[in-house]
Amino acid sequence: MGDFDFSVIAENWAFLAEGLRYTVQVTLVAMIGGIVLGTALALMRLSSNPLLQRFAAAYINIFRSVPLVQVILAFYLILPLVLRLVTGQMIPVGADTSAYLTFMVFEAAYYAEIMRSGIQSVPRGQVGAGYALGFTYAQSMRYVVLPQAFRNMLPVLLTQTIVLFQDVSLVYAIGATDFFGAADKITQRDLRPVEMYTTVAVVYFLICFALSRLVKRLQTRIAIIR
Repeated sequence: MGDFDFSVIAENWAFLAEGLRYTVQVTLVAMIGGIVLGTALALMRLSSNPLLQRFAAAYINIFRSVPLVQVILAFYLILPLVLRLVTGQMIPVGADTSAYLTFMVFEAAYYAEIMRSGIQSVPRGQVGAGYALGFTYAQSMRYVVLPQAFRNMLPVLLTQTIVLFQDVSLVYAIGATDFFGAADKITQRDLRPVEMYTTVAVVYFLICFALSRLVKRLQTRIAIIR
């Protein structure tokens, strides 16, 4: 560590910042898409329709049982072949598109179970209250149950998003330049692994620690509201 060169970090910070921006962007897109798809899957799981129940259960169990890096590689390598079979022509799927799709689809399985728990945490009488107001079942879920479920599960949803933020570093497997990937490329070029990997570790720690503190404050506020 006596040979630690801070100038290497300063000289390459613009490239590192671009990688960090990409990491945050993938995290936000995957979080929004994953929560939307996960909520739909959670409603399927709780549906009285056995086909919807089985589909949602199979989806969730499959993606929660497969390593994320394997799913990333599958989307990147296999999706173009599937599209060629469907359309009859080769449609290139780049690393960025593969990353966005993979994380939305994969994280939806985890968000689905979180949302299912949130929906089940809302008293069943709330649906009856919606009926009393003249709402249909769908309207009761939309206006009465889901807002309460989101509020109850917000800390857990954010915790899963912190895990998602860390997992985005796996996109290096398909050549995408996220924060970790940017540091790795600089390391290979300048042969300064200590500076680069230490910087990545410190930035990840600061961001994740700050988000964890936010989650703790939200948990306290939600507990007070209850």
